[in-house]
Amino acid sequence: MLKYFHFNTGTAMKEAVLLLNMGGPSNLDEVELFLRNMFADENILPMHPKLRAFVGKRIVASRLEEAKENYRALGGKSPLLEITQSLAKKLETLLHMPVYPVMRYVPPFAKEVLMRCKEQGIEKLTLFPMYPHYSTTTVKSSVDDIEATCEAIDYKPSIETIAPYFDRLGYIKLCAQRITEALEGASSERYDLLLSAHGLPVKIVQAGDPYEKQIEGNVAALKLYFEMQGVRFHDIKLVYQSRVGKGKWLEPNLADVLRHPTHRRVVIYPLSFTIDNSETMFELDVEHREIAEKIGYEDYRVARCFNDDDAHAEMIAALILERSGEDGRANL
Repeated sequence: MLKYFHFNTGTAMKEAVLLLNMGGPSNLDEVELFLRNMFADENILPMHPKLRAFVGKRIVASRLEEAKENYRALGGKSPLLEITQSLAKKLETLLHMPVYPVMRYVPPFAKEVLMRCKEQGIEKLTLFPMYPHYSTTTVKSSVDDIEATCEAIDYKPSIETIAPYFDRLGYIKLCAQRITEALEGASSERYDLLLSAHGLPVKIVQAGDPYEKQIEGNVAALKLYFEMQGVRFHDIKLVYQSRVGKGKWLEPNLADVLRHPTHRRVVIYPLSFTIDNSETMFELDVEHREIAEKIGYEDYRVARCFNDDDAHAEMIAALILERSGEDGRANL
């Protein structure tokens, strides 16, 4: 059951919250749109626009059919938008203001949502990135899109972006809860905990992206929390998933770790995701499970994301209310 927060209803500005994410195809026809928009993003492919258009077109052509097959295995769509819409409704109940999902690469796009906010007379927008860690490829890309679209439609609201929350206690508690749930009562000491973050090309990190350091901070905070709770695993390892292409990416790669096991009971936790999507439900729970089964793992478990659970909505509400000094800090 949702718990309610005390807040000042006499605010002078009409506000709305935007939940920012890259999105996922809601049907097979959107798969190509998703890929085209992703690889047209200068934050994903930081290169000259003409070269980016050429490279992006080739990547889409090479990945399209495989991507469609992956989504067919998930019922023909990503669950991300439906889950986010359900989460938004819970947040509206908690915050008493409009809450809209905004996706970067598929509908609902920023223009559609911002036009609605403009028509409703929304004067302040709070941007809540569904990414706990900051990266130019995620948070910056989404925030830049909001700001550019506001300028394009001559909309001048006050904009505030919620800071990365990868080391906040409320977030760490939810991570630990999901991992514990995945164990289903089994002894944690019999399992390796693999904290799987989305990978990133090393050249982006070397250009100043703080993502890797924030992921490492997240891992350190989670290890400390488990230690304080007296929960011990056979081992806890940080790994990265979703490597694409031949360039150097952050390591160790999850698939490589699974192929060279030092222990054959693992719990995988999707560290950089808060809403389930193809990279958690297909990549982790289908593709990588097949690797574990072929090698002969005794047990392979994948923890689910926070999704639209009440506790997730309460954590987000607390972070949003904290920025204006409202009640809710105790939940952080």
